[in-house]
Amino acid sequence: MPQMIFVNLPVTDLDRSKAFYEAVGAVNNPAFTDETAACMVVAEGSIHVMLLTHAKWADFTTKTIPDAHTTAQVLLCVSADSREEVDGQVDKAVRAGGKADPTPTQDFGFMYGRSFEDPDGHIWEVMWMDPTAIPADAPAEAAA
Repeated sequence: MPQMIFVNLPVTDLDRSKAFYEAVGAVNNPAFTDETAACMVVAEGSIHVMLLTHAKWADFTTKTIPDAHTTAQVLLCVSADSREEVDGQVDKAVRAGGKADPTPTQDFGFMYGRSFEDPDGHIWEVMWMDPTAIPADAPAEAAA
């Protein structure tokens, strides 16, 4: 079985968050969704976002949930197939109620990235890199 990642995010309004993530392309997995949590599949078989109500979040940790609008602990990043897809993802997020570009746009020619903030303040970066720009003799971790 391939390794998967499950990103757990505390949310204040589960229905609003589900609608937002569906609007940016995630698909709800009803097998792991109830009134306290929703499993949103970002990349089939590999990336899942678990949206958890604050009460459900408290089942996993007693740590305080910070206000992601004013603090940041992580920046989540997903890849895109083109510069246009990067811009398209940010545009979808804005139309769904998100905020565009809470972090600086990165444009290095061979690599391009922008970001958006979901309704709870969690920051997602979307990045494209030209695979032909990676030198053949680059260390393996640089190509990952």
